[in-house]
Amino acid sequence: MARNKISTTVYITPEQNELLKVLSQRTQRPVATFIREGIDLVLDKHKKDLPGQMSLLDDRK
Repeated sequence: MARNKISTTVYITPEQNELLKVLSQRTQRPVATFIREGIDLVLDKHKKDLPGQMSLLDDRK
């Protein structure tokens, strides 16, 4: 099932742009897919800093 997406502007370095283009060509996947995956990785890494319901087993302080 396709999910709704919003448009945003992100500035990347020329080196990042070139590497993403190469990756996209080699994998036949859109650059936007890799950018979204990167955002997901950052959100997961910093999930303790995001609001949300704490589990009973959650040891965040």
